[in-house]
Amino acid sequence: MKKITTPLTNEIIRSLKAGDEVAISGVLYTARDAAHKRLCELIEQKKELPIPLEGSVIYFVGPTPAPPGRVIGSAGPTTSARMDKFSPILVAAGLKGMIGKGYRCDAVKDALKKYCAVHFAALGGAGALLSQYIISAEIVAYEDLGTEAIRKLEVKDFPAIVAYDSFGNSVFKKVSE
Repeated sequence: MKKITTPLTNEIIRSLKAGDEVAISGVLYTARDAAHKRLCELIEQKKELPIPLEGSVIYFVGPTPAPPGRVIGSAGPTTSARMDKFSPILVAAGLKGMIGKGYRCDAVKDALKKYCAVHFAALGGAGALLSQYIISAEIVAYEDLGTEAIRKLEVKDFPAIVAYDSFGNSVFKKVSE
């Protein structure tokens, strides 16, 4: 297992290959569909973003409320494909990593190669387990979105797999019809 720390650099990203198991420490930002749309609108309008994108990793998650004594509730990944129309814009603006589950479209894979970025897969259905790797969580933008608000998470050894690397490789086999 490779231990990596955010923010991600091109050097770190180039060292990662599809299929590598990683333990991520540092800061992750959470964002799902509605937050992605707002971020992309701000980029298009050339306005300041509520989070730094350069070197950052966005985790596609809408965590449940924190139970007593915990910093966050269940925090499992959501389907990555729902963010496909937004991800190339964010990657072009400096985002270096994403965490979700499932396949990504060709436009996302092309953006990962062009801008030296990576997509990680986290285990779906294991939100309670994954939440144990989250040390702190705070809402930093779009509180009106509830569970889909952007949160700043501090993580320690968060487990993931490199699903799509910056060289165009994937852990998913191509399925022909």
